[in-house]
Amino acid sequence: MADGAKGPGPDGARERGRRRERVRTRDGDLERELSRVVRGRVDFGRTARALTTMDASNYRRVPLGVVAPRDAEDVAAVLDVCRTYGVPVVPRGGGTSIAGQATGTGIVLDFTRFMRSLVSVDAEARTAVVQPGVVLDTLREAVAPHGLTFGPDPSTHSRCTLGGMIGNNACGAHSVRWGTTADNIRDLTVVSAQGTLHRLSQGWQNSTAPVGLRDFVSRHLSILRTGYPQDLPRRISGYAMDALLPERDTELARAFCGSEGTLGLVTEATVRLVEAPRARALAVLGYADESAAAEAAPGLLPYRPLTVEGMAADLVRVRGDAGLPRGGAWLFVEAGGATEAEARSRADELARAGDALGTALVSDPAGMRALWRIREDAAGTATRMPDGTEAWPGWEDCAVPPAQLGPYLREFRSLLASHQLRGTPYGHFGDGCIHVRIDFDLLTPAGIERFRSFSEDLADLVVAHGGSLSGEHGDGQARAELLPKMYGPELVGVFAEFKDLWDPEGLLSPGILARPARLDENLRFEVLPRRPVDVEFGYPHDGGDFAAAVRRCVGVATCRTQKGSSFAVMCPSFRVTGEEEHSTRGRARLLHEMLAGEVVTDGWRSTEVRDALDLCLSCKGCRSDCPVGVDMATYKAEFLHHHYAGRRRPLAHYALGRLPEWLRAAAPLARPVNAAARVRPLAALAKRLAGIAPERTIPALAPRTFLRGTRKRPEPRGAAVTLWPDTFTNHLSPEVGHAALRVLSDAGLEAAIPAGRVCCGLTYVSTGQLDRAKVVMGHTLDAIEPYLAEAGRPVVVLEPSCAATLRTDLPELLPGDPRAARLAAAVRTFAEALEECAPHWTPPRLDRPVAGQTHCHQHAVLGDEADGRLRAKAGLTGALSAGCCGLAGNFGFERGHWEVSVACAEDQLLPSVRAAVPGTEILADGYSCRTQLAQLAGHRARHLAEVLAEGLEGEG
Repeated sequence: MADGAKGPGPDGARERGRRRERVRTRDGDLERELSRVVRGRVDFGRTARALTTMDASNYRRVPLGVVAPRDAEDVAAVLDVCRTYGVPVVPRGGGTSIAGQATGTGIVLDFTRFMRSLVSVDAEARTAVVQPGVVLDTLREAVAPHGLTFGPDPSTHSRCTLGGMIGNNACGAHSVRWGTTADNIRDLTVVSAQGTLHRLSQGWQNSTAPVGLRDFVSRHLSILRTGYPQDLPRRISGYAMDALLPERDTELARAFCGSEGTLGLVTEATVRLVEAPRARALAVLGYADESAAAEAAPGLLPYRPLTVEGMAADLVRVRGDAGLPRGGAWLFVEAGGATEAEARSRADELARAGDALGTALVSDPAGMRALWRIREDAAGTATRMPDGTEAWPGWEDCAVPPAQLGPYLREFRSLLASHQLRGTPYGHFGDGCIHVRIDFDLLTPAGIERFRSFSEDLADLVVAHGGSLSGEHGDGQARAELLPKMYGPELVGVFAEFKDLWDPEGLLSPGILARPARLDENLRFEVLPRRPVDVEFGYPHDGGDFAAAVRRCVGVATCRTQKGSSFAVMCPSFRVTGEEEHSTRGRARLLHEMLAGEVVTDGWRSTEVRDALDLCLSCKGCRSDCPVGVDMATYKAEFLHHHYAGRRRPLAHYALGRLPEWLRAAAPLARPVNAAARVRPLAALAKRLAGIAPERTIPALAPRTFLRGTRKRPEPRGAAVTLWPDTFTNHLSPEVGHAALRVLSDAGLEAAIPAGRVCCGLTYVSTGQLDRAKVVMGHTLDAIEPYLAEAGRPVVVLEPSCAATLRTDLPELLPGDPRAARLAAAVRTFAEALEECAPHWTPPRLDRPVAGQTHCHQHAVLGDEADGRLRAKAGLTGALSAGCCGLAGNFGFERGHWEVSVACAEDQLLPSVRAAVPGTEILADGYSCRTQLAQLAGHRARHLAEVLAEGLEGEG
């Protein structure tokens, strides 16, 4: 033991306590000083720190605090204070780095809050000036009207920032045509660790470089000329110091790109833009395996394609074939042209040159988007093996010369097998760059040792093929330790000297690139509990382990997309607030830190986690839209169950969470209750006592419930289906149930209606009252059991949220009751039941456009393909919007949620309805969606069953 060190016992405990107190004091002084000099946001709170412990890599570091600077002066001020205190600084953009560069133990500089302006666009010069926090898609959308785009386009283009792209020298699918980020940067404005502002451009005369840099180049001319591999389009590893050579025109901006935040902080960048093809076409070429596809890729490059992307069948398994041609692996080759015909002609030429087993040509935007989404989601999709085993980054983007890719992939597969590992390669075959997630065991010492030994062997393999350890995402902590294998010790020593010239005190991103941390240090899983946490849900896809469910979030941040798309729901609250803690990733990070217990120390009682989950709408959009299937609605219900165990709950949990009980009690008094709700003082009092938002109108109860209205209906013999009388249909919109009976009857499907009381338990689940939910579900199974006796009889559920609850929550809360699985398997939506049980039935011809929304739970759990086909058969044209209506069951009614609820509706639903032409049918199968439209827009939306029933009456 070192002199002066204190071991176990009272003295050691006191010394450790004094040390912690000194750290707290220093942190307090640091926070106060930063708050004094920074005009942006300074946050040393638990939530801010917990949200930035990780990026999209395997690594985790706990920062002291997070600062969001407003401008370059703020950046310089932060550096000045941190230099005084000896605290490191790490820049962070979208937090999607895969090698650990966006994490650190000092101050994290968040550029996404304030420094995200597109300063100017010069269409004639084809340049734009951006701040580092500008999201790539924001830039691309701004320059699109000029027929321009920014060439590099990583799959994270909807949330990655230009600053992060510069830091990692990001590339993307179109680099075979337009190069890397470094190829598309003209000038950079950078603040060095000493607080000096530098302008980096081409040539010494046009730049203001750090003192001594010119002499540094002169002293190292020989190694800079001979130490780098040549003819490698995706050489991202290490510092690009060879760009400073006189024969390379001394490109200081290029040399800075890919420095991963270790040399200086970008405050402004002038980027080059390229002409965007007016039309595009995609040729998909099928091959026997990935090596065959890889060997074909270089032969396509002379035809100047926009992309040459590759992936194998074991990656696309989860989304079906998506129209892919015959083969076990595919090249996605995109061509451009002035017209669609020209683009298709060039794509056809590429397809003929590819010598493939089969080809498919796609030029319609929707078809191309569907195919490209498979590729863009791959970073998340690949995190699960076919058997559900977890897979992780770490060797995410090696690159070899394209001509070497086929042999390299064969040897790579062999190396995996020799280490008893599995992975799914995919990536930029035209550039020789391969992405892969590997089923490393990063939880046990033996698994971590295998991770290290494989990493060392793979580095040797990449170097043997003349490749780069990083071909896109940078070295970070994942690969920098192994750079001597690629460059040799002499050049790596020059890396350290280069770093010191810019940052002599080692302030910026220590442990990254120069003097790196070990690749098996700071792994993010080592802080998680080793034994499964006691939970209520079964988590069948995660081995019953809540920690494994939380680990699903790998940080690729699809949930941070600011603008909704025609096929996405996730994440409505983030799109409203823009706050990381309101994204699916942010909430998953807080749950991770809750389990770790280091930053978030109160476990299930954590107010930080509670507050972040408060604005989760439980829309379940992440269950389908997240490429790794994070199910935050379930995690929220689990957390609320434990958080309020043995404690008083919010009033809304009692009023709205137990809504079925209140509705049953109020049903006999529906008319007087409705009359009272129209009296403002009484309604205001009721809403205050129930925790309901004062802006809300209390929905009217049906004077006659659906079940009461069918009481005299004779029980059909040999019923083809069972119609589920959900709480919302029964008490609030019985007209939907009656309409469904009318349509089912016309289709020849007589429906039985359960005699006993049934409830899916949705409201109890969404408010985390899981004990009560299990009791309700148990009673429901008792009541429905006789109707499950006939194998194959579908249970038609009209309310999408109830159907989703029965499909997923029911069997996951009652995994030991076989009736739960049987009921879940029997559940059908209205359209599914008609398609399955009456395939030859012809609906009434309605011939009108539609607008409205696909229910978020239907999108996420049930799917709406059958609904689309049924609408088409009825002549209902147009598409329904995606997104979430914002009411989301109890969410939009709870006090404090009004503004977010309205903003969610304004994201997609309300604009789509306002844009509808007169005579458009407004469709919304969910009661919440119909209520939101009525209360916010004055529109009466209808369930599809109501519209079809009306059509049948018209025909009659």
